[in-house]
Amino acid sequence: MNNDSSSRIVAALRGWISNAAPGARLPSTRQLVAEYQVSPVTVQKALQALTTQGLIDSRPGVGTFVRAVRTARPSDYGWQTAALRPPSAPLPSSSSTMRNVPGEAIWFHSGYPDRELLPERLVRSALARAARGDAALSRPPAAGMPELQQWFAQELGSATPVGITPPTPNDVIVLPGSQSGLSSIFRALVGAGQPLLIESPSYWGAILAAAQTGVRLVPVPSGPEGPDPADVERAFAETGARAFYVQPNYSNPAGTQWSRGRGDEVLEVARRHGAFLVEDDWAHDFGITSDPMPLAIRDDAGHVVYIRSLTKSVSPAIRVAAVIARGPARERILGHRAAESMYVSGLLQAAALDVVTQPGWQTHLRSLRQQLQSRRDLLATSLREHVPQAHIDNLPKGGLNLWVRLPDGTDLPRLVRDCDDAGVIIAAGTEWFPAEPAGAFIRLNYSGPNPGAYPEGARIIGEALARQG
Repeated sequence: MNNDSSSRIVAALRGWISNAAPGARLPSTRQLVAEYQVSPVTVQKALQALTTQGLIDSRPGVGTFVRAVRTARPSDYGWQTAALRPPSAPLPSSSSTMRNVPGEAIWFHSGYPDRELLPERLVRSALARAARGDAALSRPPAAGMPELQQWFAQELGSATPVGITPPTPNDVIVLPGSQSGLSSIFRALVGAGQPLLIESPSYWGAILAAAQTGVRLVPVPSGPEGPDPADVERAFAETGARAFYVQPNYSNPAGTQWSRGRGDEVLEVARRHGAFLVEDDWAHDFGITSDPMPLAIRDDAGHVVYIRSLTKSVSPAIRVAAVIARGPARERILGHRAAESMYVSGLLQAAALDVVTQPGWQTHLRSLRQQLQSRRDLLATSLREHVPQAHIDNLPKGGLNLWVRLPDGTDLPRLVRDCDDAGVIIAAGTEWFPAEPAGAFIRLNYSGPNPGAYPEGARIIGEALARQG
């Protein structure tokens, strides 16, 4: 009753306000109680709603008044055009994967796992403990909390074969997410105007980071088994590049995992050219039918600069990652990090360390593997049934995405719009290519909310594609 009565008062007063002059005084609470035959609490709820809507102002001890409508004066930012000058390089727009969309839509576009795939209980407990500890009030070292540095080093070191020197905690730099780490690495190891080899297709965030740092990208085609070592050899020789950005495990977007032999060949090419491999192990925790095999475990000469993120697997709210680099390269990267952010929040570092050292973390990862497999298989089956024109070159052994090729001539912008209008959000594959796209692709994420809607989403994609004839 109170909620209905409050809404009735709000509707009536809105009509009164629309005809009142700015500054007009509303009837008193006592008058409104008598007029609408309701309690003072109900009247206060109605007035609070009108205040929230910006229609009235309450002045304690004086009364409640119609709020004056202020017309905003248009701002003139023309002076900034001259001050900023032309951009040094055209910057890509924000990725479609970062869009916020209505909850009832079918999400295939997002780059982050749904909440039900996160270790929520572990995260909440870890944040509570971290808030009670010293990390909540102290500044951590620039390179990271020593305990977290040790954890990152031990994780990689435990997989390092005999005969290879494992990394030490001093080789680790903790980052506020891997994206900022990419910018620092590209600045420190490549430099503005210099060439950087990159797989094509590859992570849109790496393409964006390269554009922002002025690095010149040199695409190297990468197929279901990764890049051809001969193509890598030729690209290094022709460009003089000294770094190659790679994702050997469950690449974004294609889900590719290199074989051990392919990884050894590409690493050998880098060694011959005295170059770095910037290995982005973003999906380390998302193996499905295989385990990750980092290139970094087979190198102790500093050729592999290894990035390991916890943001997607622990929580998007805990932006913590690390780069493991050896020798002078590590010092240069640390110098750039110090200039950009000084240090990473000790509270977040403590919470991340707490989560990954709990016994429940490994239990969560085992459950996550099963959930991702069922989601991946459901989406792939749905596409085969409802989108027969689609082709999946590689059913990924891990990661979060299916990389789907569509018929040549597909109007991708139209397909995205038509699906959007029908409540299905997809991402066109164009933003994952550092140069011209090699075909018509879409990237579909199978870790989003409501996997039960995947068949319906695939049906809508198939119908939108069929309308293109």
